Amino acid sequence: MDNMDMCEEFQPLGKKRRLQDDNTENINVGAVNNKSMTLQRSRLPQPSLRRIQMPPAVASTNPAGAVKKTGCGSAPLGSSRGRLAQSIPAKVMKTRVAAVAGAPSTTAKGAVAKRRPAWDVKGKLDDTKKHLLDCTGKLQVAELQRKQFRESADVLGKSLSHATSRVKELEDKLRTAESQLQSRESELDQLRHDNTALQKVLPLREAQISSLTTEVKELSATLKDTKSTLVYTQLQLDEKAARADEQHKLIGSLEEKLQHTEQALTNMEQERRRLHNAVQELKGNIRVICRVRPLLDGERHNDMMHIQFLPSDEKVITLTKEHESRTGNNRKDVVKHNFSFDHVLQPVAKQEEVFEDISQLVQSALDGYNVCIFAYGQTGSGKTYTMEGPDEPTCDTKGMIPRAVDQIFVTARRLETMGWLYKFTASFLEIYNETIRDLLVTKSQKALVYDIKQRSNKSEQLYVTNLEYISVSTVEEVGTRS
Repeated sequence: MDNMDMCEEFQPLGKKRRLQDDNTENINVGAVNNKSMTLQRSRLPQPSLRRIQMPPAVASTNPAGAVKKTGCGSAPLGSSRGRLAQSIPAKVMKTRVAAVAGAPSTTAKGAVAKRRPAWDVKGKLDDTKKHLLDCTGKLQVAELQRKQFRESADVLGKSLSHATSRVKELEDKLRTAESQLQSRESELDQLRHDNTALQKVLPLREAQISSLTTEVKELSATLKDTKSTLVYTQLQLDEKAARADEQHKLIGSLEEKLQHTEQALTNMEQERRRLHNAVQELKGNIRVICRVRPLLDGERHNDMMHIQFLPSDEKVITLTKEHESRTGNNRKDVVKHNFSFDHVLQPVAKQEEVFEDISQLVQSALDGYNVCIFAYGQTGSGKTYTMEGPDEPTCDTKGMIPRAVDQIFVTARRLETMGWLYKFTASFLEIYNETIRDLLVTKSQKALVYDIKQRSNKSEQLYVTNLEYISVSTVEEVGTRS
């Protein structure tokens, strides 16, 4: 019986040792984890330790001693003690504290109880049972505490992992904030540098602003003057516009009058042409003008006594010739021959006087009538001089052809102002020994045959076949071609 009791008594002691070792290991591991958590959270602000207010009986009890008596190991608690106390429900905490606090009273009663005699085996057995019951209760309390500690350790582990992840997150945020801070500091340095540069440029810009302000004031004053000038100019413009309207109306009426005047002038020009050509026809469609040339240098020994001019009549020339008298006695009779022409020009007559008689015929050519002027006479009578002039002509010695060409173009330009338009073509030919020669063709075209023909049966206009015609518009072109 005693051996059984001792075995039963020693069995709880072994369990108590294993429980103490397990609790000690758990509490040490918790302490180590708590310490590592403390090291990891060294950069964060530490929470304040709040102590739980306990009853006086519990507060005066040493928890470490109570745990050792009940088979639990003791371990130092760190800063997580307050959190552990907070995480345990209040009801369980009160039970644990009551159990731990009640343990010394039982032990004290056992210590006060008297020893039973050796023969009182039943009493010893009762005491052992009581002691076993007490140990069993204490073991249950310790087991409950162990479970609570494990739950607290799990809660603390979860809190620790959450805190660790939170710490990592905060460290990442801290690094991000530090990098942002560095970038902001670099931007701040750049802004300070820009501010310094702007501070240096600021006086120059202020000077420019002041100068521009002055210019703006000057321009504003100028603008005011310009506006006043513009108003005055606008008034003048309105007046001139009114005058312009009146002028336009006047111009319109004058244009109508001008049209009537031009029409009247055209009619008058046509009437002039008709009357002019009527006069020319009255004078004769064929006119013969006689020009007597002066003596040449080799003819000075001769005289011109046989040629007589009548001062009262410029259309008659008299040639005298002496004949032997039929009565003899060495007498000579003077025979006179009178010749009448449309005009007789004496040797002293100039080229201009000769052209006065034929200038009216040039006007008839411009009026659309056919006109032909040619010189006829023996060799050396002065035909070339009269028609073309000397080799080096001047204004006084120009011949009939240059003067006629000048008059044609001058009159054509004058008539252009009246609405008449002229187009001129020129040809250059000669008749030698009854043969027509075109003086404007090249040597390769000399073999062409030229004939004078009538354009049609109804028309009296004649033309020369194969004759070269060239368009001319100025006097110079006519002189170059000839």
